Amino acid sequence: MEYLQTLLAGENYAFIAMVCTAALIIWFLPAILALFFNRKHFKLILLACIPAGLSFIAWGGVFLWAVTGKVVDKYADKPNQA
Repeated sequence: MEYLQTLLAGENYAFIAMVCTAALIIWFLPAILALFFNRKHFKLILLACIPAGLSFIAWGGVFLWAVTGKVVDKYADKPNQA
């Protein structure tokens, strides 16, 4: 932990900017993936990413919601065959 504190306490602004950028990309990764897999719910997923980033379980749920969009539509259109 001290190593991380010394890295962030230094005046290496490029490193700090890269860490902040990486954190934002990971925080909003479900929204980025929703652009490809679940475009219909992109706005809702984007809004859900904001508080979900504080909880790994909630973030995982939003992540699953983002990547399973087309899969649900694919199987929901098929009639039940018995």
